[in-house]
Amino acid sequence: MTACAIELPSTDLSGEDDGAPRTGCAITADGMYAARLAPDGDSWFPERWTLYGPEPYAVPLPGHQPEEPGTQVQPMGDGRVLVHRLVAEYRHTFCLVYPTGPGTGELPLGAVECPEPGTRLTLLPPAPGGARAYALAVGPRATAVWLVAGGALGPERLAEVPGRCSGGVWLDRAGRLLALDRELDGRTKTVVVDLGRDGEVWPLLQITDGSDDRLLLADPDSGLLVISSDAPSPGRERLGWGVLGSTLPVRFPNCLRVPDCSVTPFAIQPGQVLMPESCAVALRFEGPRGGWVGTWRPAERRVSHLPAPRGWLTGCGLWTPAGVLRLPYATGEVPCGVAELTAPRGEARATVPGTPVRDGTAAGVPEAPEATPRTPVPEPPEPVAVRPVPLREAPLGRHVTN
Repeated sequence: MTACAIELPSTDLSGEDDGAPRTGCAITADGMYAARLAPDGDSWFPERWTLYGPEPYAVPLPGHQPEEPGTQVQPMGDGRVLVHRLVAEYRHTFCLVYPTGPGTGELPLGAVECPEPGTRLTLLPPAPGGARAYALAVGPRATAVWLVAGGALGPERLAEVPGRCSGGVWLDRAGRLLALDRELDGRTKTVVVDLGRDGEVWPLLQITDGSDDRLLLADPDSGLLVISSDAPSPGRERLGWGVLGSTLPVRFPNCLRVPDCSVTPFAIQPGQVLMPESCAVALRFEGPRGGWVGTWRPAERRVSHLPAPRGWLTGCGLWTPAGVLRLPYATGEVPCGVAELTAPRGEARATVPGTPVRDGTAAGVPEAPEATPRTPVPEPPEPVAVRPVPLREAPLGRHVTN
């Protein structure tokens, strides 16, 4: 029986490999706005989604010409949309677009040039507060963190980190502490860049000397961390969890391993202060028979599998503090929709889509195509002689004081 593969974040520009934008979208940290590249025949244009209020709605923001497939967009907290374009081999431009009556206004922010061969620049996840936006320029030997929106004088280089970095997870509500997965000397470890201290860097996650350890998600309220590491199973990535500031070891639940599937965590329930084990985590599963959504809480040690809404902007979603998972989707009939899933509580059965989840609800989910009945997935046997692995050189709580 084959264990699941873990899908890791990429530092590539959106759509750079296959010539088409990814189907997902970016959502502000407070869940108020989203933005994506929307299709218009064979071309693409930025589109802003307003997610708060009685019902979501989309505002198209086409420019003077269609966007290239590699263009990235990101919503800002005031409703404008940041657009990142690669306009030459190594020149990246940034601007803010916004609706102006029947048209689209555009505010140029400046450009970043990355002349060193092999350097790629991509937007980091939306920062808390929504007033600033950041980008990561990954070169052959070092990675630069850029402030590309919200500064006083255009794009500003804030920090340089030795090694090639990927990922990007915000650890605090102030948008000061940024966790990056750094590849250096053949191993990947998570480090923190303190943007309030001139880009000071320190280790965050190092489970063993020989393991590759990455931080995938973090919740600043509860301190829950979702990580991937091959420490418990050398050569095979596994999902685990820990708590920021805790002295307890990282744990690697067996329920997060599903045969012949990849699994990607994409959202953590906020607002659960001092209750990390009660936080719901949203997971995206991809297997031979398609994709679906899973929800999991560390305290329950089970995954509940739910059908994804038709037209889901794959891999995108956010939790409300009350435990409702909101998934944006777009179909021909509903060009801007948000499905709401309620995470089951208690010992839910670990089955795959096609088998109803009796103790879960799925409000507002468009009807999915019929699925072939599936056999419940048995939990794989626990690997032999695997012990919980401590964070070791990860003094997590010492640096997170605000």
